[in-house]
Amino acid sequence: MTREILLPPLAAHVLAHGLGQASLRPLAKAAGTSDRMLLYHFGSKETLLADLLAYLARTYAETLDAALAGERAATRGQALARILKHARAPEMAPFMQLWWEIVAGAARGAQGFQPAAHAMMGELLAWLEGQMPEGDPDPKGGARYLLTLIEGTLMLAAIGHAAAARDGLLAGGLLPS
Repeated sequence: MTREILLPPLAAHVLAHGLGQASLRPLAKAAGTSDRMLLYHFGSKETLLADLLAYLARTYAETLDAALAGERAATRGQALARILKHARAPEMAPFMQLWWEIVAGAARGAQGFQPAAHAMMGELLAWLEGQMPEGDPDPKGGARYLLTLIEGTLMLAAIGHAAAARDGLLAGGLLPS
């Protein structure tokens, strides 16, 4: 077994059960191996979780890429609308639930959550830079701008205020009416 073979079943387990069930024994069982073999391949539980969360961030971005069919939006507003549409799709719900679990852990100062969230945001920012419209004058800044809007919109939707988020984006001229 290799890390590349272990990561998909580990990711499926974490997406289905959250990080609360991410102790070594349940993870090893999900991957069809032992906790000792996980430590052999990853070195420590912290490294395993960091690698697993980076893998999940890449998987999330690849899933969005597939949904967007490789087409770039003409404007930042179009990029925002397309990404939000697909981020809200039912198949993305496990990713979002896990993300909010990570955000909550980071906010509480739980060990390992802050670096995990930071690493995942780094992966997503790099992906978003590639989604900026052709000729965007500041793709790096645009990616950070869209990330702020996306995260705020999805957080408001997660707590039952999707209409407030939509209305705010409409009022700012960021979504077509």
